[in-house]
Amino acid sequence: VQLVESGGGLVQPGGSLRLSCSASGFIFSSSPMTWARKAPGKGLEWLSAIYSDGSTYYADSMKGRFTISRDNAKNTVYLQMNSLKPEDTAVYYCAIAPRNRLRVKRLDEYDYWGQGTQVTVSS
Repeated sequence: VQLVESGGGLVQPGGSLRLSCSASGFIFSSSPMTWARKAPGKGLEWLSAIYSDGSTYYADSMKGRFTISRDNAKNTVYLQMNSLKPEDTAVYYCAIAPRNRLRVKRLDEYDYWGQGTQVTVSS
């Protein structure tokens, strides 16, 4: 299993970024995927998940600003982030989510993670 995030960088407050996570080594099209982040001095925070049927789930604080999507033909999951704030500064990770949707926020139960991509929101 390999998960490779990209698309991070430095952006001004109010700006946008689209993160990508390229997947290989497993059947991506049938696998639920998650985005999470770790801000400086904080724990890992679950952000969003997308399942094979296209169902999407978001942390309440992300609704309306972040959008998760997937392209099964490219084995890639995306996170579109708009109206970025300095507090969005973090390392962003993708991971294979559990099939049980009730456990999607149980990050301690995730087995496979990417290496992360840094997002810095600053003027």
